[in-house]
Amino acid sequence: MKKNGFLKEIILVVLGLLTLTCGKAAEKHHLNIVFIGNSITQGVGLEKPSHEAPPVQAVLYLGRQAGVGEVKFSNQGVSGCTTVDYLPETHTLFDRAKQAADQFADEDWATLIFSIMLGTNDSAIKGTNGAPVSPEQYTRNMMRIIDELLTLYPTCKVVVHRPIWYSPNTYNGTQYMQEGLDRLISYYPEIQKLVKTYEEKAPGQVFLGDTEAFGFFRENEAKFQHEQGNAGIFFLHPNKEGAKNLGEFWGKAIYNLLGL
Repeated sequence: MKKNGFLKEIILVVLGLLTLTCGKAAEKHHLNIVFIGNSITQGVGLEKPSHEAPPVQAVLYLGRQAGVGEVKFSNQGVSGCTTVDYLPETHTLFDRAKQAADQFADEDWATLIFSIMLGTNDSAIKGTNGAPVSPEQYTRNMMRIIDELLTLYPTCKVVVHRPIWYSPNTYNGTQYMQEGLDRLISYYPEIQKLVKTYEEKAPGQVFLGDTEAFGFFRENEAKFQHEQGNAGIFFLHPNKEGAKNLGEFWGKAIYNLLGL
């Protein structure tokens, strides 16, 4: 009888462990993502941005990954915008992003994520709001945006992606050129320092996102739309294939922070 009782206890323990393991395996992380950005995020120049823009591709990538459940998103990319346009006190683009995030407010079973790639238009010589934005001012603007997001959504996560490369002859309605590209490059160390600051200020909430797409696009001009500008053919906006690549870079960065 004692032997049978002992075996019974072992069986119950094993069954309990199996139930726990299966439960963890079946557990899915649901995500609500608000993508904040400019024309690159918006998908300008793509034939079907609602199907092809980088945020769509990021969500499709995440949906294929183990442990990820339902993924909802809102694309708040706005052509021509800078960090200045997204400052909360302007009550313009930030308010739009807030309205998008509020759509997910009651869904506490999902993780709210803000995916941000800003800086391209900040780096311009002239032609966009606030440009040129110095590296120091870029950091202050980004902190103002992130601080407000953390205040409004205390459990959210913020992912800051490095802006991608553009050709040094980029000059459409806005003038970028080599000076702008140099300024864009100077934002990257600022982003790194920014994320480092939040490691102490808001642990586990603000993350360095994608850093690889910059180099990828610099070496792959075929991934861009070929646009005619004031200084010749320039490369600024990803084409359909490039948008898919960029979205997957973002998706990988977001997936990594989930720790699955």
